[in-house]
Amino acid sequence: MNIQNLIRPNILKLKPYASARDEFKDFEKSMTFLDANENPFETGLNRYPDPQQSALKLRLSTIKNCNPNQLLLGNGSDEVLDLIFRTFCEPGKDNVILLPPTYGMYEVLANLNNIETIKIQLNTDFQPNVSDILKAANSNSKILFLCSPNNPTANSFEAESMEALLQKFKGIVVIDEAYTDFSDSESWSSRLAEFPNLIVIHTLSKAYGLAGIRLGMGMASPEIVSVLSSIKPPYNINQLTQQTALNKLENLELVTNQIQLIKNERIRVLSALQNIDFVKKRYPSDANFILVQVDDANKRYKQLIEKEIVVRNRTKEPLCENCLRFTIGTPDENTKLLTVLKSLI
Repeated sequence: MNIQNLIRPNILKLKPYASARDEFKDFEKSMTFLDANENPFETGLNRYPDPQQSALKLRLSTIKNCNPNQLLLGNGSDEVLDLIFRTFCEPGKDNVILLPPTYGMYEVLANLNNIETIKIQLNTDFQPNVSDILKAANSNSKILFLCSPNNPTANSFEAESMEALLQKFKGIVVIDEAYTDFSDSESWSSRLAEFPNLIVIHTLSKAYGLAGIRLGMGMASPEIVSVLSSIKPPYNINQLTQQTALNKLENLELVTNQIQLIKNERIRVLSALQNIDFVKKRYPSDANFILVQVDDANKRYKQLIEKEIVVRNRTKEPLCENCLRFTIGTPDENTKLLTVLKSLI
């Protein structure tokens, strides 16, 4: 597959903006920086951050088992997704394929970029309909979004289906793995070399507990990362975000322990829910949340609000009638949820 043929012609011709810190990268203390129109008085934050996030990418590359030139960092994964739209999709002409129920920002970003969406609903097991997806794709289908583990259903897609789509879809395949740390499946980022059209999305918002700093990442071939980097804002990751992430990544044992605790609590909550009469179905989960079908989602949602517990009502999503989504909280929070649910019987 020739990736150049998928990139918008104007993006291929674009000359990237070169910031002052791109032109001069030597940060020796002896240098006097009078090139970026910064405030000269030292505050610890008066200088622009590294636009390439070199130190952070180097640390993340060791954790994600990839090369730094395979990493693109964004202001949340939503910025990475938006850059993918702007790189590969011609407004008013191209389309992307979505598999509802799925993460709602794909459609929002498509609309913002004036890109048509083709929706192929998951089957009743919340798995992709491979033949229907390939049949619906046309010469203007530039991106296929696969959210696995999927939001809001919490399940992972079958590897055979994913591989078939990677091999046969003629455009870019984006696998959004925001919840992969809570799954026992291997990340598709380990197979970037096999699939030149693959982009894998990760985030530090979930397992790493850093939703507040908004740091997401895309992993792809150096060719794709280079093009995406050429159109990103020059200083899209601020200094506080970079430093906070680096500090967090120094204590991976804490992250690992918290992930395991959440997975253990997920088992406990799923087990306890089977004893609640109005819970009609518990769906398996590879994420830090679970989807459950109840007798009346709107009623139960309001009852939980009255008890000062906020969950997500997904009843309007395809295949999710009368479904609520419960995030796995701390052991005390989960006990409170279960206690309140039992009191509603």
